[in-house]
Order: sequence, then C-alpha cells, then structure tokens
Amino acid sequence: MALDRSTIWPYIDGEPGEFNYSRYDHPAGVEAERALGELDGGHALLFSSGAAASSTVVLGLLAPGQTIALAEGCYYGTGLLLRELERWGVRFVEFDQTGPAPEDADLVWLEAPSNPFLTFPDMEAARAHPAKVLVDATASTPVLFRPLEHGADVVLHSATKYLGGHHDALAGALVFRAREDHERIKGLRGRTGPIAAPDTAWLVLRGLKTLELRVRRQSESALELARRLDGHARVERVRYPGLGDELASRYMSGGFGGLLSFDVAGDATRVERSTRLIANATSLGGADSVLETRYRWEGDRVPENLIRLSVGLEDVEALWSDLEHALE
Repeated sequence: MALDRSTIWPYIDGEPGEFNYSRYDHPAGVEAERALGELDGGHALLFSSGAAASSTVVLGLLAPGQTIALAEGCYYGTGLLLRELERWGVRFVEFDQTGPAPEDADLVWLEAPSNPFLTFPDMEAARAHPAKVLVDATASTPVLFRPLEHGADVVLHSATKYLGGHHDALAGALVFRAREDHERIKGLRGRTGPIAAPDTAWLVLRGLKTLELRVRRQSESALELARRLDGHARVERVRYPGLGDELASRYMSGGFGGLLSFDVAGDATRVERSTRLIANATSLGGADSVLETRYRWEGDRVPENLIRLSVGLEDVEALWSDLEHALE
C-alpha cells in the first residue's frame, strides 16, 4: 500500500471521515492492525513500542488497589515497568506460570515462552482463573501459538521483534478477544498518544508478509542449534521449548520459535565477544542472528554465564561453526 504520512484529513461535508487526525488512526496503522488481527484471531491495536502497549493495557484495564500476577522469569523490562506503575496503586506478584496463578489476582500476565528462561505457561490453569488473562506472545508469534484460542483475553507483542522482523521498526501491539476491551484501550491510546507512526506501521505490515516463512525457518535452525549445544562439552545447560517441554508441545504448533538461552562453562562475556557471524547485540526476532549475556542487564536475576541467542535466517551450519568457534 502507498504510505500516507498525513497528520490531518479534510472533513467530508463538514463531518470527520474515517481518518481525521493521526493520533487516533491512520491508513498504514489500520491496515497493519487488520492484518495482525486476522493472524491472532482478534481485534488489534498498534503502539509506538511494546512498553507503550504494556503501559496502556495496565492503565486501561486495572484500577488502584488491583493486582497483577506476573509470570516469574519473564522479560525483565515488564517487571521494571510494573514497579514504576506501583506509584499509581497497581501492585504485582510473581508466580510460576507452569501452574495456577494466585487466586486474588485481577490480571494474569503470562509469557509464551518466557524471555530468557523459555518456560511455557499452563493455559488451562490460566483459563480457569476468574481474572482476565494477558499473554505476551512476542517469542512465539501467531505463526506458532494463538493465545486467544486457548482462553486468553489479550495478546501482547513487542512488534519490534518477529512481527517487524528486520531490526528497523520500534513498535508494540495488543490483540483483544472482546471488542469492548479493544475500544476501551483504543480510546485511551488516542487520549495519551502512544500510537505507532505511519512509517513504523508500514514496516510492521511489510514484516507480516514474510512472518510465517521467517519464523518457521528460524524455528528449524534454533531446534538444531539447541540440540547441538545440549551435547557440547562447554555448555552446562540449554533452555529451549523444543527440548521436551510438555506444555510447549501441547500448545505450540509448527515449531518452537527462534529464541533460546544457554549457560556456558567459564566466561560468557568471552564467548559473546568471539562470534563472527552472529552479532553481539541486544533484542531478538530479526532476520540476523544476535546473542548477548543477559547478566549485564538483569543482574542476579539470571545466571552470570547465561547467553541468550536469537536465531536468524543464516545457514544453520554457518551459525553452528560460529558458535563452536566462540565456545572453543
């Protein structure tokens, strides 16, 4: 589609048309939301980042005094954000997402799979909880897992990652089961302003066109690398849903994603600095492979020797050769 960067559109016979001011809607954003909504089976909204989507859904669905049950070991930025929001009276407690959430939770916040520990939630236990269920499906994408089909009320994506897919678009997304929740959060987004810009929405739309091809290739390569790392003498532990995780096998279909983590024997920083093909960089989900130690960001929350690897589209043998070289 043609990219329309307009911020205003003329009224039609004195009345606002479908588009009037781009803080509320714009053509590229609406088209990307339509495409993502079809993939996830719900009603989608785009945001300027995953963090913006997270902030908006908390402020829009919860009230002071209410509690979020947050998946233990999920993306560390989520916990930092929720801690910031505690000053507005919303609290959170962490729990093991492979089992039931605390009974008094007002929102159950899962991650499928978690980043960087790669645990998978028990969706049946979550579905039985009376509270709304949000699933951060950034690492699985709707190609491999559609949470709304398993009882979730909201799906969260950092669209910067796999949905965009090229490390060139900063965006977030929410997909809702209920039209009422969608309209409520859309109204709040319009009043507070964290909508994705037209250029970014266009890049997300571009990424969605190749999403399935990329994710399936990345999943195949990640599984092969996880198996090989699991048998390497200088690797102490590998975390990947495709290595026998019963919950992931129950709910994921077509692969287990391109994200994994592993603990090395010895100095992990030496390993991350020794790769040649795989970039030593943060983030995940792009066409190019990246890895990094997470201790620099998360501290004692993760093992000091943990390396997170996001597998890209490169030849799997070339990736393995690079990892072998770095480990040795």
